[in-house]
Amino acid sequence: MTNHDVIIIGAGAAGLMCAIAAGRRGRRVLLLDHAAEPGAKILISGGGRCNFTNLGSRPANFFSDNPAFCRSALDRFGPEDFLAMVRAHAIAYHEKAAGQLFCDGPARAILAMLRAECATAGVQCAFGHQVSDIARPDRFIVSTSHGPLTAESVVLATGGLSIPKLGATGFAHDWARRFGLRLTDIAPALVPLTLAGADLELARPLAGVSLPCTASLGRTSFADAMLFTHRGLSGPAILQLSTAWRAGPITLDLLPGQDATALLLARKRARPRAQLATSLAELLPARLAQALAPPPNGTARLADLPDRSLRALGARLNRWTPTPAGTEGFAKAEVTRGGVDTRDLSSRSMMARDVPGLFVIGEAMDVTGWLGGHNFQWAWSSGWAAGMHA
Repeated sequence: MTNHDVIIIGAGAAGLMCAIAAGRRGRRVLLLDHAAEPGAKILISGGGRCNFTNLGSRPANFFSDNPAFCRSALDRFGPEDFLAMVRAHAIAYHEKAAGQLFCDGPARAILAMLRAECATAGVQCAFGHQVSDIARPDRFIVSTSHGPLTAESVVLATGGLSIPKLGATGFAHDWARRFGLRLTDIAPALVPLTLAGADLELARPLAGVSLPCTASLGRTSFADAMLFTHRGLSGPAILQLSTAWRAGPITLDLLPGQDATALLLARKRARPRAQLATSLAELLPARLAQALAPPPNGTARLADLPDRSLRALGARLNRWTPTPAGTEGFAKAEVTRGGVDTRDLSSRSMMARDVPGLFVIGEAMDVTGWLGGHNFQWAWSSGWAAGMHA
């Protein structure tokens, strides 16, 4: 039976960072994964360029039943700390949008950096190892397809259920539950929304049409692009809102920052002979304009349309309230919402309060970041916190 100080189960972003931090402290670290190679999600992220952090990451950029939980870890290992590692390895990067940092080259550079840091820290890696049992008589005993292992600490770093084709499972959630930790509601996040009925009849012919919008649900609001699909809605604004959505209608402003009613009435006064669909096409993508103003109203002159009709259309443009039928599921979700309840974890160390030596990090817990590098930053921050204590 092989003895270690720390066994980390899951060699994704959080697990790799945890291994680096623990290894640098002189811990005897074993990094396990059932996959043959680590970091599959790192390699596909950001369109293959890896949106590895966001310079503005702060607690407000995360969804959680306990919004303040992530503050401690973010304060102690934040975006600038990870960026320092990127710079030390001379990885070229750029800022694609406000705070969003991407590799200039392939995402493999980030994975290579993490593996190199693991090697320097003396981390032992064992890939292609299936874990069948975790017991804790005094030290942890981890049963694997290659034999039993023991350690003082075990870190659950296998992530959530998103993108099962890359090997995602409910492993961390299952074992956290077996050790008595609570789980919050678990659902796909950063995922396209599906529509049904009249909403889908409108969306399906518009598949591929993209436009700026403000997507809102209660006090939660995101201003970005949205995309019509054959099944419903996608695009950054929709993906962001999907993390907050559970049921009921959402609100979409298709002309953000503009009063659609005032614009239509002004066009009626200035160009009364113009057709409605033509006027709408000056404000919206042509296909969407035609769908929102089909004949006979769409081909009617503005002068021939009563103001009340234009006001109704303007209200719809600024406040379209489709009711999603659901989401595209974990297969299309970038991350998992919910997970191990943070009330059962230390915000400083990520250790289970009632199970000394058991740690949970990354996507496995109830901390879900916004689009734009925040989820990677949480992987680095939570992994670092656990690695400094395991």
